[in-house]
Amino acid sequence: MTKKIALYPGSFDPITLGHIDIARRACQVVDKLVLAVGVHHGKKPFFTAQERFDLIGEVIGPIASETGTELDVISFDGLVVDAARKTNATLMIRGLRDGTDLDYEMQLAGMNEAMAPDIFTLYLPSSGEVRHIAASLVRQVATMGGDITPFVPPAVNAAVAQKLST
Repeated sequence: MTKKIALYPGSFDPITLGHIDIARRACQVVDKLVLAVGVHHGKKPFFTAQERFDLIGEVIGPIASETGTELDVISFDGLVVDAARKTNATLMIRGLRDGTDLDYEMQLAGMNEAMAPDIFTLYLPSSGEVRHIAASLVRQVATMGGDITPFVPPAVNAAVAQKLST
């Protein structure tokens, strides 16, 4: 039987309850889940790639263990289809919060399919309780002194607080 390997790309800066929701759902349908942390050299991230790796391992690792899913975390700075090929992924996991996401994601899927017709995009809908969460908004709330505990797991909340205190 062929192993189902999926790539779940994103910035994960920071990883939110929304990301965790999609990763949990993905772990139900794949044998190996690769979270691919996008590194854009023109942007200054809130967390370094290594900090994001550590947080992802801390919060997604137990979910993967519980479901018997192999977990890997990588970084990439090129085309997502190239990252998928390097990891032997044949599925690309994308979370959908609303219709706006769907419109954008359909464009991405079309471009990715043109470049890599052997890699299929699998859309997973966000759970209602996390549908409104976006990492960019979490960063904004945090940097303005707001409470982000409803949007991130405790480990991420602590890491954000630590980062903002330095």
